[in-house]
Amino acid sequence: MRAMSDDDRRPPEAAGDLMTSDREVFANHMALIAEMTREFSASRDSQTVSRHGLARITTFLGAEASSLFLIDEEGHDLVCAACFGPVDVTGLRIPLRKGIVGRAVVLNKTQMVRDARRDPDFGGQDIAAETGFVTKSVLVAPLSLGDERLGAIEIINKASGDGLFDEHDRTLLEVLAGSAALAIDNFRLTQRLVEQERSRHELTLAAEIQRSLLPGEAAPDYPVHGVNVPARLVSGDFFDVVEEAPGDRIWFALGDVAGKGMNAAILMTKAASLFRCLSKTIASPGRLLAAVNAELCETGSHGMFVTMVAGFYDIWSGRVRIANAGHEPPLFLPAGADEFLAVPALAPPLGIADDIVGWDGYPEHDIDLGDGALYVFTDGLTEAYTEAEGRATLGEDGTRRLIRDVRGLPPPQRLAAMLDRVRRPDRPLRDDVTILVVEHGGPR
Repeated sequence: MRAMSDDDRRPPEAAGDLMTSDREVFANHMALIAEMTREFSASRDSQTVSRHGLARITTFLGAEASSLFLIDEEGHDLVCAACFGPVDVTGLRIPLRKGIVGRAVVLNKTQMVRDARRDPDFGGQDIAAETGFVTKSVLVAPLSLGDERLGAIEIINKASGDGLFDEHDRTLLEVLAGSAALAIDNFRLTQRLVEQERSRHELTLAAEIQRSLLPGEAAPDYPVHGVNVPARLVSGDFFDVVEEAPGDRIWFALGDVAGKGMNAAILMTKAASLFRCLSKTIASPGRLLAAVNAELCETGSHGMFVTMVAGFYDIWSGRVRIANAGHEPPLFLPAGADEFLAVPALAPPLGIADDIVGWDGYPEHDIDLGDGALYVFTDGLTEAYTEAEGRATLGEDGTRRLIRDVRGLPPPQRLAAMLDRVRRPDRPLRDDVTILVVEHGGPR
């Protein structure tokens, strides 16, 4: 014969009251879940909504305190992002695999501890000694999206009833933790999108500044022509053309920063500005490069360096004097010839050390242009993919063939034809491409 249970002994009215009470609890739970889900989804201020949400949950469960822990960027610690209760533990760091909270996150399973002091992972004694707040019972629900762990919500010391959390509390917290995890993930995604947009705006602005520093398009019969095409939004390459006040010399420079991104763009702008300034007071390309090198070494370049060719074209003599600081050898193609004269780099790039050249600066080379042309370019040209099938790069020999192929065109069209050979809509450039051509364009 079956023994009578407590429910059997209750009068029908009491049983009905119990069912009504359960329905009310369920309804209250669902109302809180719906309201908290809306708040989590609508908020763009994660810290404020976290504190408010913790207060609501803690009060609803009749607990004393609560905390929201999130895994830090390194994935080593849990950091308290918000809390509610008599003790402010915001910023508290806990090793990921330590404590009840860490256990909930690692196992991705809710932990309901009725006597925290008997739990082997409990580590709240130090906090109790320091603040006087004693942890008795703990309910921790992990924050996760699939296999991705975000952190956990911890509820401490249920003050109502028998002082212990129950299955209703567990279910409610797990549902709310799921909504909170989704809200945190959405908030982080929004933050990343905002940061990406901010970075894109900054890069766009930097690209505009860079383009404003480049020389404008020269007249077809001008002795120096150049072109710069960034592989990305901003470029680590630069070129410049500066005509001396009397009009006897035209200074030119082309450089390539060893690096990518914003730091390379900043260093490029710095090197270009130094060239433009120093070319007005220093008469020697070798000493000019030495001065640029000294300035870059003195002010620091974040471990990056600049390869650079600088020189001038003498309008009246038709001669060029250049110096090469660790750059791709410029190529001189005499009129009617097929063989090139390469101008090698006899000294290292700029920004490495301030004592790499003597008092007279970088070695210089003199070239009588005649009716020939001098080509200065970055390695973005030699390392660019060709029109041919496969992934072959142009290389040194291909660059020489390309120059021979287009030598009969006027300089602007010549540069455009060289770019067309290595730039295609379906195949982006591997690196920035910058080219200068210098040839006789004035009286002797």
